[in-house]
Amino acid sequence: MELYDVMRTTFACREWTDDPVSDETLHRILDNARFAPNGGNRQGQHVIVVRDKDVRRQLVPLVREGTDIYMAHVAAGEAPWNSINPTSVDEAAIRANDRPVTFPGVNEMVDAPVVLVVAVDLSVVASFDKNLERIGVISGASIYPLVWNILMSARNEGLGGVLTTYLAEKEPEVQKVLGLPSSYAVAAMLPIGVPVKQLTKLRRKQVEEFVTVDSFDGPAFTVDS
Repeated sequence: MELYDVMRTTFACREWTDDPVSDETLHRILDNARFAPNGGNRQGQHVIVVRDKDVRRQLVPLVREGTDIYMAHVAAGEAPWNSINPTSVDEAAIRANDRPVTFPGVNEMVDAPVVLVVAVDLSVVASFDKNLERIGVISGASIYPLVWNILMSARNEGLGGVLTTYLAEKEPEVQKVLGLPSSYAVAAMLPIGVPVKQLTKLRRKQVEEFVTVDSFDGPAFTVDS
């Protein structure tokens, strides 16, 4: 596929056929994705191909509280897991309610033909925002380009995947399940396979809706036709 076609059609796929993904295809995806940029070229990434069904199943309950809270935020009309606006949801009560995972698609994701868990070693990452009084985002610059390259490479192979961050809240438990050192942050879980339905048209804001000139409230960036 042409690069721009891949960029415009890499969608969040959450349903897959039972068709297997060969090791050769997966290796080709990762071999091309590895050229993603990262801070200082320190390459602190680590990708785990989770094949063992028991290991996959151990990941499911680790998303329960986080996804339950997510759905409660949505039901309350809030932006889920927001770090700016306080929530009206009783998160403590949700955590105390021990019940099966009900978040749509979680069980399907761990049954996908390929499941990758992507982590990054924070001991080698430059976090320029670590002293700011807000949630850090800069560390992600050293891992999410790789994550997105994996998803675009998968799309180029006719496959589909989705970037999930469900496991982040239970990172210590995930580290134990997967044997990750404590310095490795869990950045994403990527289920990948042959999509049940291949989307080709995505809805996104137009450039003029989110790009301005010189300041946040400056004029929209446009090109004269």
